[in-house]
Amino acid sequence: MSASDTHPVHRHMNRLATDNIDVVRVTYPDLIGTERARDVLLDHLPSACDHGLAFCRAVYHTSPQGDVVPVAGGLDAGLPDICVVPDLDTLIPLPWEPGVATCLGDVTDPATSLPASESPRDLLRTVLDRCTEQGLRPVVGPELEYFLCDAAPGTPRGWRRYDEATGVVYTSGLRADGDNHLLRTLRHLRDLGIGVTSGNHEFDGGQFEINLTHSDAMNAADRAFRFKAAIKELARKEGRLATFMAKPFTDAGGSGFHLHLSCLTGEDGNAFDDASAPYGLSATARHAVAGVLAHAPALAALANPTVNSYKRFGPDTLAPWLIDWGLDNRSAMVRIPPERGSGSRLELRLGDASANPYLLIAGTVAAALLGVLAGEEPPAPLEGYGYDTAKSAVLPMTLPAALDALEADTALTDMLGKGFTTSYLAYKRDEVARFQRHVTDWEFTEYAYHL
Repeated sequence: MSASDTHPVHRHMNRLATDNIDVVRVTYPDLIGTERARDVLLDHLPSACDHGLAFCRAVYHTSPQGDVVPVAGGLDAGLPDICVVPDLDTLIPLPWEPGVATCLGDVTDPATSLPASESPRDLLRTVLDRCTEQGLRPVVGPELEYFLCDAAPGTPRGWRRYDEATGVVYTSGLRADGDNHLLRTLRHLRDLGIGVTSGNHEFDGGQFEINLTHSDAMNAADRAFRFKAAIKELARKEGRLATFMAKPFTDAGGSGFHLHLSCLTGEDGNAFDDASAPYGLSATARHAVAGVLAHAPALAALANPTVNSYKRFGPDTLAPWLIDWGLDNRSAMVRIPPERGSGSRLELRLGDASANPYLLIAGTVAAALLGVLAGEEPPAPLEGYGYDTAKSAVLPMTLPAALDALEADTALTDMLGKGFTTSYLAYKRDEVARFQRHVTDWEFTEYAYHL
């Protein structure tokens, strides 16, 4: 056996070649959580691992409409490179694309050889390092919803909801899924190996939820990122559109991205559990809840990151728009599920499905950690049905207000890093400015004939 055959890259190459895989798709998330990628022929994988793959840094500053936002360090610096190195520990075959495997990439700045400040994966890594300093290991369980749409040529949007059946929340089978989308998708995701456990039809026509198991926070973020990319890609293969947009339809509810969060100690015990403490929650858990509540206005900028996100909020939507917490209360922003012992955790119900998994998890963990460090207690938990502004403060109700709250929350932005925060705020404020200049269909319908 030659020395090259024992090199880690070549061991992976031999395994891939045995599985008839000749292309490796190297992916990484941009600021909004969209998958950016390059396909690498297997013979060139060693070079990609040794030298990295060059991308323009402006990939982090490019809007969904293709505009390059003038963020510091991008256009003004002559559009420099970032370098993406394949993380071969994350290699998995794509079940629906024969001959192709995919892996995540680590992003560095060639000028410093340090992680790129805008890299969402590295931002989460930095926050988790702060947790390690406190002897805590966050564990996260993601829950995501999405809408599936069929092509509708000739209509204003070009898409309509798949299977418009109503009253079919918590169902499966052909009753509300005439083409067996869910069953087929679950099997593909199982074969992808990203920890999918189950799924069901959600509240509105064409809306689905697929559950992922809980794991260490970085692994959970990786799997949620890959899950969203896979759902969209599988829909495209069928000529359909899967969207994680917060509220794509006026006459339907929104899609959430709920996070279940707990922390393990060095001995692998659940740091949130204490049967003798109030509510059966340890001081660490209560402080974490207090931190999430204290930093919720700023956290909304990451959990609800689009102009559209705030159309999901409102009374009777089960989407939280007040800053509160409750014991097994789904009308609260932070819900404490009834399990205790190893199952003790909090559920943040603030996020919508458009959130970047890395940023949502990083922001939530950072807010919880700041609460632990501050050592403050939360207010009394919500009792009964929520949405009473006399009892709880209101979250930011627009993206500009949430961005202002993020900028003002120096404790949280210090935890996330000034480089990331500055770029994120510039990128998102450009999004707001472009929306404010755009004339919507609603405006034309409302005003054109009568005015």
